Amino acid sequence: MKVAAGNDIAAFSKSAEKGFTKPPSTQTEMAFAQLGGAITRVASDATAYSHREPNFLINVHGRWDAAANDDKCVGWARDLFTALAPFSTGAVYVNFLTAEEGDRVKMAYGANLAKLVGIKKKYDPANLFRMNINIRPS
Repeated sequence: MKVAAGNDIAAFSKSAEKGFTKPPSTQTEMAFAQLGGAITRVASDATAYSHREPNFLINVHGRWDAAANDDKCVGWARDLFTALAPFSTGAVYVNFLTAEEGDRVKMAYGANLAKLVGIKKKYDPANLFRMNINIRPS
């Protein structure tokens, strides 16, 4: 999730804090990464990674040991993601996607997707490199 510039930090902080009032596991976390700087000096269409305008990104990590906690921990991660969505640009970092989120590939590559599909079609038409969330050749 990429955090949009200009959002109300106080409102964001309240939403984030609420998610951690009762975490479902000691292994859950919300990771923040600062973007900006050199990343913004590259044109958004120069590489596959196009989302260069946000100052931060957030990754909600839901981890746990016991299968009995699956519903509770997955629910927590989804609820926190939903609560933070109003502060997001709507973009996503492809390496944060889960197997169930293949439909969000377009959000990862944005306007660059069409060009990347063409490259995939030319160099990997049989989709040999497909063991992760990937760009399909068609």
